Amino acid sequence: MERRIKIFDTTLRDGEQSPGCSMTVEEKIAMAYQLEKLGVDIIEAGFAAASPGDFEAIKKIAEQIKRPVIASLARVWNKKTGFKDILEAQAALAPAARKRIHLFLSTSDIHLKTILKISQEEAFAMAIKSIREAKKYTNDIQFSAQDATRTNLDFLCQIIEAAIRVGATTINIPDTVGYVQTLEYYEMIKYLMNNVPNIDKAVVSVHCHNDLGLATANSLITVPLGIGQIECTVNGIGERAGNASLEEVVMALKTRKDYYQAFTGVNTKEIFKTSRLLTKITGVKVQPNKAIVGENAFAHEAGIHQDGQLKDKKNYEIMSPDDIGVPKSKLVLGKHSGRRAFFARVKELGYELSNEQLEKAFLLFKALADKKKEAFDEDIEAIIDNDILGIPEIISLVDLYLQGSMHKSNSNAVTVRLKLGSETRDFLGKGDGPVDAAFSAIAILTGTRSNLKKFKVENITPGKDSQGEVKVVIEEGGVEIRGRGSDTSIVVAAAKAYVNALNRLEMRKRNGG
Repeated sequence: MERRIKIFDTTLRDGEQSPGCSMTVEEKIAMAYQLEKLGVDIIEAGFAAASPGDFEAIKKIAEQIKRPVIASLARVWNKKTGFKDILEAQAALAPAARKRIHLFLSTSDIHLKTILKISQEEAFAMAIKSIREAKKYTNDIQFSAQDATRTNLDFLCQIIEAAIRVGATTINIPDTVGYVQTLEYYEMIKYLMNNVPNIDKAVVSVHCHNDLGLATANSLITVPLGIGQIECTVNGIGERAGNASLEEVVMALKTRKDYYQAFTGVNTKEIFKTSRLLTKITGVKVQPNKAIVGENAFAHEAGIHQDGQLKDKKNYEIMSPDDIGVPKSKLVLGKHSGRRAFFARVKELGYELSNEQLEKAFLLFKALADKKKEAFDEDIEAIIDNDILGIPEIISLVDLYLQGSMHKSNSNAVTVRLKLGSETRDFLGKGDGPVDAAFSAIAILTGTRSNLKKFKVENITPGKDSQGEVKVVIEEGGVEIRGRGSDTSIVVAAAKAYVNALNRLEMRKRNGG
């Protein structure tokens, strides 16, 4: 029988503790809205007592986000601050439709002796006192035994049993420092399940860190034991090497439902969007080979893989890109790619070539791919246009003159001289800037009905006299055509790119494309 596993998202609390991942109140709220769309069960919005900013973020999220449970972290009672953390958490969570106070206390000998400087008996009493206090404000209490995986098991059983007895509804067993090994964690959770007499009265949760690269594996191995909650973060961000990755945990449970006999309430089609939003907010990019959401997660470069992928996507993909909100997988063309993938890409680009032309183009492509890490669509188009089809310069840029002032809007004007067949013509184009003015002049001189879809500028050489490259995409009749041009003047490079695209478009028309 399938069980539902709750997803406790701590991106806004443990995740934010990752160096470089600090978020403003507004950014936390935006992320919380997306987490609600994603369908997580609990959002740990922060640590209310940590700062006024965290308190405000939790309070605003509690006011605005209604479906998930909103949680705040809080330390247990101590001699210096008393119940301050619990009171701060309660105040911040007051507007929440569903709220949880998440109490934590270190239980390992090393933490008790060197950080807290208290005995096991004192820690036990502090936990009990704090849970009873928190119960005054909500019935949803989570207790975490920090550094549980380095804690004496007998003591851990005792404090968990007492925590449940006085009101904790969720018991979290964190691998705080990413120390435990996978089978070791399995045996530990199994021991607790069998030796804490009232363990069935609470939801057992796991919270794993990735210091040894085992966070996801350690979390998943406990599912068959009956745990009911997994704590994780989007993109696996978090302290040091990060937390268990939400997307990995969720997609493992979905892809291998036959094995785990468990599911989550996460809308997986929102995973990619959530990952990209977090990247945009924090500025921390996802590594290309990151499972599920990395740029290469659904990319195939090896020829054998590409051939199998084209025959049936299930040959080399255990999940569909669409499952996580990615439109489609990608065949990356490089030196390992085979004919089948290359021919498929040529067809996607709109070319109809003979077998002889395809073979010649493929050999030229392989020679280029040996020199480049990745061959792009523009490279393939250049091979076909220049070496296979031999695109003539139907339109040529002869000259370009800039006029106007940079300090006055709409005052930029550019005179463009084009050679159209055997005729040379000039036109003074005007626009919001010199590039816009140049494009306007070229469009009028050529009479094109195409639309400019994309415009991108890149430096291709360093220094003051660096050469810039402009790439454009134009569209006409549902067909997209790329063009490129380079020059020390970006305006000239842009004009060259536009003319290059128009030449390609005209050649396509003449070939019946």
